[in-house]
Amino acid sequence: MKLGDLSVTYVEVLSRTVTALGGNAASLLADYSIPPETLSSPDARISIPRFMRLGHDAIRRCHTPALGLEMGLHMQASHFGKAGLLALTAADLRQACQVLTQYEVLSSFNSRGTSSFRQHNGSGQLTFYSISPYNDYNLFVVDMALSSWYQLLTRLTGRTDLVAAVEIEFPEPEYVDQYRRYFPCKVRFGAASNSLVLHSGALSAPVIQHCASVHEKLRREADHELTRLQAGLSSRDRVAATISPLLNGQAPRLEMIARRLNTTPWSLRRRLQAEGVTFQQVLDQTRQELAESYVRDTALTLGEIAYVLGFGSVGAFQRAFRRWTGEAPGRYRNSLGREITPAHISTASSPSSS
Repeated sequence: MKLGDLSVTYVEVLSRTVTALGGNAASLLADYSIPPETLSSPDARISIPRFMRLGHDAIRRCHTPALGLEMGLHMQASHFGKAGLLALTAADLRQACQVLTQYEVLSSFNSRGTSSFRQHNGSGQLTFYSISPYNDYNLFVVDMALSSWYQLLTRLTGRTDLVAAVEIEFPEPEYVDQYRRYFPCKVRFGAASNSLVLHSGALSAPVIQHCASVHEKLRREADHELTRLQAGLSSRDRVAATISPLLNGQAPRLEMIARRLNTTPWSLRRRLQAEGVTFQQVLDQTRQELAESYVRDTALTLGEIAYVLGFGSVGAFQRAFRRWTGEAPGRYRNSLGREITPAHISTASSPSSS
């Protein structure tokens, strides 16, 4: 299992943003072996670690730490893929938020989790999943997600008074003063989640370009794509995908995974046995594959990786990694080198192959 990947539309948005900031987007993409024609390929995707390196490099070249916030200004509904087009034709803001999160996986897959939309007493909260621990390579990703959502909701409804507050997990960054340019509302750092908190009553705001027939046609197409993505997934695949976002700080138990998959522990154990594996084997393999990806492709420390994968200590993680690979994680990382490598562009058709 890899860390995840994104539609190449996100690279297009980054390219446009770099150009708007006066940078040389063509040179940046060329250095990452991304030819111009790739941006027009509907199936092209970029791995999340490479996208983070690309963004980090763009920040350095443009001298713009708030690059992610700026990217939100350049991201249109179409850049969200089917989810964005469904939001564009939705009846109201409630439906728009629902489809944005429901169909997110069609253009963005991350082993850390999926975005969510929750409603309570007439208000709503649009949440981007946690990608902690945070560093110079992923702050811009959270900024991009929240800024692009804010801009999208504003364009969908023509209103700027829908968001009551923006909540961000990480503490105030060095460019904290920039947030007021993009969010004319309260911005709270060190929060429990990365979210847009909507005003009570905002969910009933009508979407300007609502079209029921087109929306229904797009939904059928999106449902078909979701079904195609899930077709052929084994119980092992489903368990591994469910384990990944639940690893933070602890290893999930069989009972928790069964609840997430709407089944009983006994039934899930039996299905895995029919495929010749146990829950513990799937857990170990998932951890191993993610561990190799984190050590190889990210700048996270070994302590941070240990936490993300649910180990109780760095020592426990190091022992497990040595058992899996025959090599200590630090030596494994050093043997590969730490220089930035060209972004990997693929035409993967499903998250399971990302």
